[in-house]
Amino acid sequence: MNEDELEQLCLDWFREKDWDVLYGPDIAPDSDSPERSDYHEIVLKQYLREALVRINGDLPESAIEQALGVVLKPEGLDLTTNNWGFHRFLLEGVPVEYRKNGEGGEADGEVVSDRAFLIDFEKVGNNRFLAVNQFTIQGVKQPRRPDVVCFINGLPVAVLELKTPNDEDVDIWDAYTQLQTYKDEISDLFVFNEALIISDGFNARIGSLTANKERFAPWRTISGENDKPLLEWQLETVVRGFFDRELLLDYLRYFILFENDGGSIVKKIAGYHQFHAVRAAVNATLIASRLPDEHIAYDERATYGREVVPGSKKAGVVWHTQGSGKSILMCCYAGKLLQQPEMNNPTILVVTDRTDLDGQLFKTFSNLQELFKQAPVQAQDREELRLMLSERESGGIIFTTIQKFSPIGDET
Repeated sequence: MNEDELEQLCLDWFREKDWDVLYGPDIAPDSDSPERSDYHEIVLKQYLREALVRINGDLPESAIEQALGVVLKPEGLDLTTNNWGFHRFLLEGVPVEYRKNGEGGEADGEVVSDRAFLIDFEKVGNNRFLAVNQFTIQGVKQPRRPDVVCFINGLPVAVLELKTPNDEDVDIWDAYTQLQTYKDEISDLFVFNEALIISDGFNARIGSLTANKERFAPWRTISGENDKPLLEWQLETVVRGFFDRELLLDYLRYFILFENDGGSIVKKIAGYHQFHAVRAAVNATLIASRLPDEHIAYDERATYGREVVPGSKKAGVVWHTQGSGKSILMCCYAGKLLQQPEMNNPTILVVTDRTDLDGQLFKTFSNLQELFKQAPVQAQDREELRLMLSERESGGIIFTTIQKFSPIGDET
């Protein structure tokens, strides 16, 4: 199988997952059905404009065009900074202002501040998913042509670079090197990127915009713990699992993190084990937190979660080995749980048994305040912990050590 045949097989898998598939030259600027005005353009503007109108039905045309202009013209010069800014827009919407019609028309109306959302995270079918192969982009030196670019509402959120499985002198790390070249020569493509995939069909790895080789990792499941990996083609597992439309939207919303530690921005994305563990843990927490109701249809859980009793307040335990990324898992779990309306703005208490670990986790969570939409706090002693808990009716992320729960004086 050569690279072109692998590419076509990959596109067939995308079709089976309900993605639209187009051949890049068919929508090129000089084609009969152009979707771009020139080869420097990255975003499919008409797709994005239609999505903005579809998702933000109450916004006037002026606000739609304003949002479109903001997305298409990043303010900074640094790629990672621009990528972080785009991710904020993806989650929080694009800030826009417009005038409502007053008695004398729009000119007399009050100025309204609002947000234009780029993706409908609640309704998968309200978004358009498109995989395009051989998408030519004019680079700083020459035209470049990534193998497959994945668009949601015209935004290129993922790039797949493929290599032939038959050439012993070529492997997936040649694809990795190719992506690094693309980041230098067609950097505008990666302003909107949320995942990079390298594969030779048999092997496949996923990484973030800032990930080095060691951070590119396999994706071994399709929909959860009970899946059996498709051993022959890891690329098929990636397309059927990671690029499942519903799962991908959940991933974009809760499983991509940016850390800014001392001016250096690092983009971290969850691995398959973290992704599915968090989804199962949140599901178990929702079940354990509410009273039994025969009318509620619960999602099928993996075998280890079936003992969760509705209303028991006991969601269970997530177990991972050392070095498997438990901190990222905890952050994603907290971020997703805090946004579940059924939880009514919960208070999350993070308890460790070591002061150094408490400090490390607190620092990690503090660097990810955007995910939680609030700043975590750290109890310095028992009295402060008691005060934090007694004065708080809901909300908040509190860090402490288990030793601070020991009784004072004659308490039992």
